[in-house]
Amino acid sequence: MKPSGDITRVVLMVLFIALLLAGSFLTLLPFLGGLVWAATVVIATWPLLLKVRARTEKRPWLAVVIMTTLALLAVILPFAFAVSTLLDVAHRGPELLGEFLTKGLGPPPEWLGKIPAVGNELTAKWQAIAAGGRDGLIEAARPYFGAAAQWAISITGGIGMVMVNILLTIALVAILYSQGETAARGALAFGNRLGGERGIEVIRLAAQAVRSVALGVVVTALVQSVLAGIALWLCGIPAAGVLAALVFMLGIAQLGPIPVLLPAIAWLYWTDNVLWGTVLLVLAIPIGALDNVLRPILIRRGVQLPMLLIIAGVIGGLLAFGVMGLFVGPVLLAATYTLGKSWVIEGTPPVENGSSST
Repeated sequence: MKPSGDITRVVLMVLFIALLLAGSFLTLLPFLGGLVWAATVVIATWPLLLKVRARTEKRPWLAVVIMTTLALLAVILPFAFAVSTLLDVAHRGPELLGEFLTKGLGPPPEWLGKIPAVGNELTAKWQAIAAGGRDGLIEAARPYFGAAAQWAISITGGIGMVMVNILLTIALVAILYSQGETAARGALAFGNRLGGERGIEVIRLAAQAVRSVALGVVVTALVQSVLAGIALWLCGIPAAGVLAALVFMLGIAQLGPIPVLLPAIAWLYWTDNVLWGTVLLVLAIPIGALDNVLRPILIRRGVQLPMLLIIAGVIGGLLAFGVMGLFVGPVLLAATYTLGKSWVIEGTPPVENGSSST
């Protein structure tokens, strides 16, 4: 035996495998976003596919068509509409702001000047902007909306990339619906090859975590955005559809609809629409509290993980990986949490019967 020769062979083999994996990853990188979205939609709706397939047993292709259409109408298009709307708002933000403040900014409130250290400076800035009227306000807001547009494009890739991802996601959803069992067996076999029973457990937990996020986070945000959009439109708020899209994205980021509803209520009172301001205030209470009821119920249907872990995964994943990180983050944290928990439990000595603590 020649140990040095064996070491050289092992090192070269590892390098070769690493190059293959890196090359494969770079090749599939343009499809990664669509694949993540498609896998998320299919995993979350797979139980529904099984029910539809049972009713169309002799025509399995019909179940795939029905589920792909439902996924397109209920999940993919609303999310794409929200992203494209916010991208458009980021570009036309100052003009939309002018729709709300048609009579200018007005005098600064008294409490603004009482803020320690910066109150006088803020008051002077407010007065300078208010002196320019509506046009002055638009020009003052333009740089901030420009920065928001750059940030929105950086995490989404722009409207063109959104449209490409929509088409790619639709195609991959149809493929995964028709070949889902094969993909699941391959994933479980890969997990078993890596870590035996623990590897299989991690693969299953990852699927459950995806279902939890899709049901608990996305569905809750979608319901809140629809209800908030209806309430805003009913109370006469301009650009209610745009604000509903913003509510959806804030719901995804776990911030809820209140950052949109409160300014809308204040605007109604400021423009002397006291009745509709009160109506929107009453409607905002159940809409804002809905996520505290609906989200835990839906998340618990997927996987028994700490709520803080899922929320941290959603927010951290969004900041680290962009929109795709909404689902990548919770899956990574869920897998790490499960492996760490199993490792700690295995190293914990068993408690002897009859032992007492001092």
